[in-house]
Amino acid sequence: MAHESDGKGGKAVAKVAIVILADTETGADSARVANALTTAYEFKEAGEEVTLVFTGAGTKRVGELPEPDHPLNRAFRLVEEEVVGACKACGVPLLAEYRGHQSLRRLISEGYQVVTF
Repeated sequence: MAHESDGKGGKAVAKVAIVILADTETGADSARVANALTTAYEFKEAGEEVTLVFTGAGTKRVGELPEPDHPLNRAFRLVEEEVVGACKACGVPLLAEYRGHQSLRRLISEGYQVVTF
């Protein structure tokens, strides 16, 4: 896949899928989600195509992040339109493309580079 320069000496990425797997149990889990949201916003701000998927333990976040008092709410609001959903098998009935889960294969075949948090 050919990449154009981003104008800052780096190569631009055409499409990025950020997959959030982080649980809700520790501060490190919250930091991973914060990093995922920040990364999504960085790509969005640069005009890149970015999509967010919650899967596994990450689906626990789907109901929390929209809450106004959640510490990551502001970061989530900046990228919420990039959220394509969560896997159906994980309890949030949105994506069930492959055996009750989202299809990472589909994302890759569509040219997305997958980044997991």
